[in-house]
Amino acid sequence: MSGQNILHDEELFQAFRSGDRKAFTVIYDRYWLLLYHHARNMLRSDEEAKDVVQEVFTCLWEKSEVTNTDLPLGAFLYTATRNRILNLLKHLKIEAKYMDHVQASFSGSVDLSDATIRERELAKIIEEGINSMPVKMREVFELSRKSHKSYKEISVQLNISDKTVKKQISNALYILRIKLNHFLMLF
Repeated sequence: MSGQNILHDEELFQAFRSGDRKAFTVIYDRYWLLLYHHARNMLRSDEEAKDVVQEVFTCLWEKSEVTNTDLPLGAFLYTATRNRILNLLKHLKIEAKYMDHVQASFSGSVDLSDATIRERELAKIIEEGINSMPVKMREVFELSRKSHKSYKEISVQLNISDKTVKKQISNALYILRIKLNHFLMLF
């Protein structure tokens, strides 16, 4: 692998696209920290920056045969990272609009008993969403959200990796978003 460390990006990228897994490791080692700093500067969040960079490398790995670009490797990775960040920010902006809409609906001229009914219904939907999760995902999610444990604490307690914890939380939030979107559509 030491010979690959001295290869230029284009040679490494070509070797990776040809199926050389060691070339991917060199690319990962060469660019992870740079992409992380780029993402961290844009997002101002360590966890979100790590997640974005991990998604970029996961996508690169999964689509190695079909990834065809005229861009230099570094420019390609920076562009992919920037695009993921912009998609994330757009998604967060849409979520914030939904939450503003929900808050406006509850704080407007809504009868108190009506608001109480909606709040109970929302709590019921959230609880149903949590109960519909697979056992391990539910356990990770409840430790995070109800017991307020960090990813590291959860990974130690359950003897799983930080990445597994992050993925389980991400999947759990996705399940809840779907359930909540149906509820929000009603209002």
